[in-house]
Amino acid sequence: MLQDIRQHIEGPTAKIVVGLIVISFAFFGIESILVSGGGNEIAEVNGESIYPQELQQALDTQKRRLVEMMGDNVDPAMLDDDRLRPQAMESLINRKLLMQSAQALKLAISEREIGALVGGMEQFQVDGAFSPEVYKSVLSGAGYTPGYFKQSLHDDMLLNQLRSGIAGSDFVTPSEQELSAHVIWEQRDLRFFTIPIENFSSTTPVTDEQIEAYYKAHQNDFQTSESVDIDYLELTLADFVQPVEESAILEAYELSKQEAQFKTQNRVSHILFESDGQSDLKQRLSVAQEKLAAGAAFADVAKEFSQDVGSADKGGDLGYSSGDTFPEPMEAAIAQLEPGDVSGPIETEAGTHLIVVTERKKGEQPSLQDVRAQLQEQIQGDDARVVLLRTMESLKDLAFNAEDLGYPAKELGLVVKQADGVTRTNNEGLFSNSSLVEAAFSEDVMSSTNNSEVIELTADRFVVLHVRKHNAPELKPLSSVKDEVVAAVAGETARVAIEAEAERALEQLRGGLAADQFASSQGYTLQVELGVDRRNTTVPPQALRRIFELPPPAADKPSTDYIIAPTGDVLVVELMRVSAGDYKGLQGAEREQLQQTLSGESGNLINDELQRGLRDRADISVL
Repeated sequence: MLQDIRQHIEGPTAKIVVGLIVISFAFFGIESILVSGGGNEIAEVNGESIYPQELQQALDTQKRRLVEMMGDNVDPAMLDDDRLRPQAMESLINRKLLMQSAQALKLAISEREIGALVGGMEQFQVDGAFSPEVYKSVLSGAGYTPGYFKQSLHDDMLLNQLRSGIAGSDFVTPSEQELSAHVIWEQRDLRFFTIPIENFSSTTPVTDEQIEAYYKAHQNDFQTSESVDIDYLELTLADFVQPVEESAILEAYELSKQEAQFKTQNRVSHILFESDGQSDLKQRLSVAQEKLAAGAAFADVAKEFSQDVGSADKGGDLGYSSGDTFPEPMEAAIAQLEPGDVSGPIETEAGTHLIVVTERKKGEQPSLQDVRAQLQEQIQGDDARVVLLRTMESLKDLAFNAEDLGYPAKELGLVVKQADGVTRTNNEGLFSNSSLVEAAFSEDVMSSTNNSEVIELTADRFVVLHVRKHNAPELKPLSSVKDEVVAAVAGETARVAIEAEAERALEQLRGGLAADQFASSQGYTLQVELGVDRRNTTVPPQALRRIFELPPPAADKPSTDYIIAPTGDVLVVELMRVSAGDYKGLQGAEREQLQQTLSGESGNLINDELQRGLRDRADISVL
């Protein structure tokens, strides 16, 4: 749930996604996600319906996760609904099945557990303390109501309880641990030597016949890159910045005086006694006051008596207020309190409070001279952004109806820019942006020669483009790639020669010649590694991987093979001995690691089998 509500997602793609979500809320309302409509279900799971609003919410959630993970590098194609819909539908069906299973088992999550979890979420805290205002603001920004968020959190916790309970019902037997240890901590003794590719770099000149033959056989390797020549119009915020009148700066300065950052900030803690009709309310309030009067720490008393689950564990800390955060009776009392003094009982709709101001920060208004440049820049940016967005909307209409960009440029007073030789990859500058490249090579723009849509690169930068010319791949003249061909021929010759040498080495080793004798006779350096396990870092990775794939030696006859390294060198390996891992010889940390690994694998397996079983027995129809 946490990653679904983070506010700090930046970049144009994220804003597009959030904008779409906001629009959907504006038309349907958040409650439409919670309340199913009649007759418009898109799937049914054991008699329970899944509605379009649920699927859309699942799609929006997947999009937000992708944007959060990839930021501005996200490929817009990955956010396509058609691409995400099958996975989202599968997720909804599986979730519905698991919820039905949890309900059948009569699992439950208490309100107190949910409250404690919400109160501990950093997203809802200010200076380490739960803030009701931040809580509502964050949820609102992510498109959630508090009720829907708590219900989603409840369902997530319930499903976690189900998975944990099922996984906890399984266990790994001692024999399974020993068998796994035999494999995971297996050790192998090996010898290997390296045959350098440089030994086979021929000094014999490559002939013209070889060059011609290789060039004809590998023409696809010597093609020019497909490219397009592009006309484009670019709108940036800087294009619309204008001078600011002095009166506007003075007005902005006066308004800034009212901002919270310049007001006195009070950090407040409270003890809440809920007005729930309990007969002992006055008694509990009296006992708490007596303890405070006797010198008990306010935080300790709050932990003992406060019924605010979001702040009680933090000593009642509510964070800072500038006079407009809490209900009016509380703010009036806060204004009169000196730091450290405890208020009398204060009544609000939430209940009865005892309040203490733990810290007070005096707000200081900077002088006009100190903030003039900042205010001027802010006003210029705000005014320019309005003109930018209006121009962008006009550009959308003009570009959509125009054959090229000449007319839109003339109407808006813009200059058509050009970029030639833009390829699908390895571009620099503006066209290193994947969104522009994807648009340029799309069928609608490249093949049908239409103008692209106006593409948002950042919140303050927009581009529309037109493909002036499509440059299909062409075979490069031999004269221009001759050096590449010569290098390729020489490289292929060397590869053939070194593999022949490796085969010769294997033939002799398998015939009974000792590896050290062969290596010595050829001038190769033999390396011996004893007790190598799968976590070894001294043996080259490709050799380590292969050595654990080889069968154990038979009748004292080593297993041998060779591996071609990324550098072109060949590693000839000889497996001498295999020693099974010994569970009894594992240290405490190693045993614990093995146990965690096996438990995790077992838990995942059981969870998969649970879902498979539920699905096999379920009555599912997708409409």
